[in-house]
Amino acid sequence: MSGLKLMALDGEDLSIISTHMQDSVFKLKDASFDRRSGQFLVSANRFVWESVSRKGQSPERCRSVLAVKRVGNVRSYGFDRGNKEQVLSLLAIQFTQNGEGPEGTVELTLSGGGAIALDVECIEAQLTDVSGGWETVSKPQHPQD
Repeated sequence: MSGLKLMALDGEDLSIISTHMQDSVFKLKDASFDRRSGQFLVSANRFVWESVSRKGQSPERCRSVLAVKRVGNVRSYGFDRGNKEQVLSLLAIQFTQNGEGPEGTVELTLSGGGAIALDVECIEAQLTDVSGGWETVSKPQHPQD
C-alpha cells in the first residue's frame, strides 16, 4: 500500500494533490455530494506515479478517496450525468479564486473535455489511499506539444 495521505489548504497544496490524482479513473457512481455537510467525495483508482520512479517496479494503481469540504454547489459538463457506470478520467485539479477572499471554484478537469466544478468557501481537500497497489498493464501517455 502506498499509504499516501495529503491535505490541501491552499492552491499550492492542491496542485500537489492534482499531481498525484492525474490519470485517476472512477465511475460516476463513485462520486457524491452531500449538501448538508458540504462535502464532495470521489473514490478513484489512482495511478501511482511515485511507483514509476522506482527502478524495476511495474506501474500500479491503488484505490484512493478525494474529499473536498466546504462545498456549496457542484456543477458539471461534458459527460452524461445519468450514466452512473461511465468511467471518467481525471486530468487535473485547479482552483480559481473569486475576488479577494478565500472562496472560489475547485475544478476537476476530465479527459474528453468534461469537468466537475465545486464552488467552495475555501480550499480544504484531503487525498487518502485506502487500498494496496495492484499492477497495471499500461502507463498513461500524454502527448508532448
